[in-house]
Amino acid sequence: MEKNRLAINAVAPDFNLPGVDGKNYTLNTFSERSVLVVIFSCNHCPYVKAYEDRMIALQGEFQNKGVSFVAINANETEHHPEDTFEKMVIRAREKKFNFPYLRDEDQKVAEGYGAHYTPEIFLLDSKRRLQYTGKIDDNWQQPNEVRVRYLRDAIVATLAGKPVDSPETHAVGCTIKWAKC
Repeated sequence: MEKNRLAINAVAPDFNLPGVDGKNYTLNTFSERSVLVVIFSCNHCPYVKAYEDRMIALQGEFQNKGVSFVAINANETEHHPEDTFEKMVIRAREKKFNFPYLRDEDQKVAEGYGAHYTPEIFLLDSKRRLQYTGKIDDNWQQPNEVRVRYLRDAIVATLAGKPVDSPETHAVGCTIKWAKC
């Protein structure tokens, strides 16, 4: 299912989604944070699994600098039962996620952002305008051989109030599993 992707500098759509921690989250939940990194994610995708430790490390590196990450799982679960809310709770606990992990059951948030892949990044500034979208870095398989850290560079630029050098990259990952396809 082809979705229109959120444009650079566009204001991000709000959401109200349940987290694996029993709380609901909206954009306003993160109003005190200068940067919000929205990651469309899931439990089963090998690309997501390869990036989870890097996501956790980046959140750890920037959490005291006004940056919050939030992961959103929008995959349908009839054909992908490993992405149910119950299994999300287990995955977040096993990996010790240091960011909220939310469920987009009706897929409206993923549709509103125009997300296509897992993982796919949407980096928002303090006004919740999109400053970067795409992939985390240039080597999903071998973290020790990463040469370009797109997400990290985008966070640093946005925190400094500077434009992101490469505001759009092509996300690499599994496609979001749409219920309506």
